[in-house]
Amino acid sequence: MKRSQLLLTFLIICSFTFARVQVDTISVFSAKMKKEVKSVVIIPENYSGRKHYPVVYLLHGYSDNYAKWVKAVPTIKSLATEYQFIIVCPDGGFSSWYFDSPIDSTSQYESYIAKDLLPYIDVHYSTIPTREFRAITGLSMGGHGALYLAIRNRNLFGNAGSMSGGVDLRSSAKLFDIAKRIGAMENHRNEWDNRSVINMVDVLKNDEMNLIIDCGVSDFFYQINASLHRRLMALNINHDYIERPGEHNWQYWDNSIRYQMLYFDRCFQKAKK
Repeated sequence: MKRSQLLLTFLIICSFTFARVQVDTISVFSAKMKKEVKSVVIIPENYSGRKHYPVVYLLHGYSDNYAKWVKAVPTIKSLATEYQFIIVCPDGGFSSWYFDSPIDSTSQYESYIAKDLLPYIDVHYSTIPTREFRAITGLSMGGHGALYLAIRNRNLFGNAGSMSGGVDLRSSAKLFDIAKRIGAMENHRNEWDNRSVINMVDVLKNDEMNLIIDCGVSDFFYQINASLHRRLMALNINHDYIERPGEHNWQYWDNSIRYQMLYFDRCFQKAKK
């Protein structure tokens, strides 16, 4: 075989292989926690460095890790291709709730995501590095974390969502290791009040951010999500709110993520106009 034919065969094989590779596992150093933290990055098929892509940050729930979403809902890979998103699934620790703990120096995940991971993704992948083309969502602990991070970092995120989110920490005062991150509620009431998303939405201006919130009516977090919806309504903050049959489980989230990705795609398409 001629050298030119060998080169062409090599390029074809490389092109075919790259088109099939969709999932990277990366490690990014956390400046505050002084450790490497892993994330899964899902890129659409036929990804090209000549094109720039919106990014959706997808947060896991309590006791899970960065790999849980892609293992539990492998169809998110096809959603990345369908909508031409980059999807980033960061590790948020076993029970960080995605904020910087005032009492635990090993749990500083707001700083990690906002100051370490986002810049890394924008440097190493072909993103559209503006808030209008960046979204964040998650389930349960990650649902609270997504809204918490978006509200506190409105210069970074123009789109945010929550699926079955624990949007009022005070409803879980004795659960999910929250007290290990901010102290017992009876001694640190202000921390619990100020870090609960349901209290944080007061700072939002209408249409400052695109918001989608959903929760199953049989979910143990349903009542606090319904309360968050009513709070946003009282504040005249536009948002999409969905409640439908469902529990706090992967069957619900497998369905929910499809609605959220469609919502974010519509937001990104609107931002392009």
